[in-house]
Amino acid sequence: MRPGLNSIILVVFLLLLDLYVFQAVRAMVYMSLPRVRTITYVAYWSVSAICILMVLLLPYIHWHAWPAQLKSYLVALFLGLVVAKLLAVVFLLIDDVRRGVIWLIHRFTPEKSTVTATTAANGISRSQFLSRLGLIAGGSLFGTLVYGFSNKYNYRVHKIKLAFKNLPASFKGMRIVQISDIHSGSFANREAVTKGVNMINAQKPDLVLFTGDLVNDRADEMAQWMDVFNQVKAPMGVYSTLGNHDYGDYYPWPDKTPAGHSEMQIKNLERLKEVHGELGWKLMMNENVVLEKDGGQIALLGVENWSAIKRFPRHGDLRRAYDGIDHIPFKILMSHDPTHWDAQVRPEFPDIDLTLAGHTHGMQFGVEIPGLKWSPAQYFYKEWAGLYKVGEQRLYVNRGFGFLGYPGRVGVLPEITVIDLV
Repeated sequence: MRPGLNSIILVVFLLLLDLYVFQAVRAMVYMSLPRVRTITYVAYWSVSAICILMVLLLPYIHWHAWPAQLKSYLVALFLGLVVAKLLAVVFLLIDDVRRGVIWLIHRFTPEKSTVTATTAANGISRSQFLSRLGLIAGGSLFGTLVYGFSNKYNYRVHKIKLAFKNLPASFKGMRIVQISDIHSGSFANREAVTKGVNMINAQKPDLVLFTGDLVNDRADEMAQWMDVFNQVKAPMGVYSTLGNHDYGDYYPWPDKTPAGHSEMQIKNLERLKEVHGELGWKLMMNENVVLEKDGGQIALLGVENWSAIKRFPRHGDLRRAYDGIDHIPFKILMSHDPTHWDAQVRPEFPDIDLTLAGHTHGMQFGVEIPGLKWSPAQYFYKEWAGLYKVGEQRLYVNRGFGFLGYPGRVGVLPEITVIDLV
């Protein structure tokens, strides 16, 4: 099997990117000792050569058979390098455009051709300043992504109190713990994951709600984690629903037909449903349950994945899940994808008081400090992390317990949500 056209285009792109960024690297060490220059050049091109070689060898190395953890680290490092170089390119392009404008001015105004380049206060030229700034920015980004590897099990408890006028008095003080996006196929540290589960139980929840993506693709990813997650307990039960990854749509099933049918995929989903039951979790497939306490009632609804974004599956049936509970005064919905809230929940079911979702992971990258909340996720999702309110309806988007793709977290840490109804 030869590298395809896409691989060739990617290799050409990487070569051009490396050549462009290398001009700045070379300029930065130009006045250094010959040994320093040699080490810098060899290190730069060795890393670049490894990346390009990996792209060319992909058709031959049975990538899908590699350990998931190894693949995630390699992909993260590769993408981190590319994004870091692209960030550096932004500064280099600014400098090139600036120099091009100056050249044009000098070309068509000969009387000013003796003007020298502007220098910064420390004596370096503006070109040197921008080149160094670009390399520092790109290097800082890459370093931040590498640092984020250490945060993937750094669980954080987010506590909020929510007041609802129509909440039955007997449920005031009820504590709900929400977890989402476990992605067990990404885990490698049993001790760290067990610590996270212990943190869940330490919150002493009355009810635990899991909002989808138990696995990355395959049900057998849970095999070594069953005795960890079956420890999640709550007096009123643990309820769960499915996320987009639970259907196995992103795995290359060997028996998949051109029409997209796969018996292996169907059996995988059925096995995953059994896993929820074996954990002691009640999997809600477009259905509801009425919870009672001291004469009061609230309704819990759970739907399969439903997304307003076309590339994600839409198996959820909220009308079916809602059937028979219109008289219940307070309703909580579990729906994996937060786009469901604006697209259907709010306009069609205004009496669903609280919707719990996940899915976005907050892109596992961002800044969340007092006065500033930012992540690339916000350019794809209107509601991407935390609490949202429109009228009397609320949506909470959990940042995810696990991780996927990038084996780390920067700024947006794995979350255990504690919701106290008051």
